[in-house]
Amino acid sequence: MRQRGQVLPLMAVVVALAALVVLGLGRLGEVVVARAEAQTAADAAALSGAVHGRTSAEDLARANGGRLVSWAAAGREVEVVAEVGGERARARARRR
Repeated sequence: MRQRGQVLPLMAVVVALAALVVLGLGRLGEVVVARAEAQTAADAAALSGAVHGRTSAEDLARANGGRLVSWAAAGREVEVVAEVGGERARARARRR
C-alpha cells in the first residue's frame, strides 16, 4: 500500500510557521525603530533644552515626530522624556 499526499500537510505547516516568524520579526523591527526614534527625539530635546530652555526642547521633540512628555531642570542639567509612536525615552544633558 502506497501513501500519497503526506508532504502537502507538512509543507502547509512549514509555510504557516514561516509566515508567523516573518510577521513577528516585522513587529519586532517596528518596535526597535520606534524606540530609536524616541531616543533620538529625547537626545535632541535634552541638548536643545539645556542651552535654550523648555520651549526649544518641545520644538525639537516635535520636529523629530514626537512630543515632550516631561521636563526637569536642575541647575545646568536638564532631563527630558520624549515619546514617539507610543515608545518613550529619557535623556539628560548639561549646559557648559
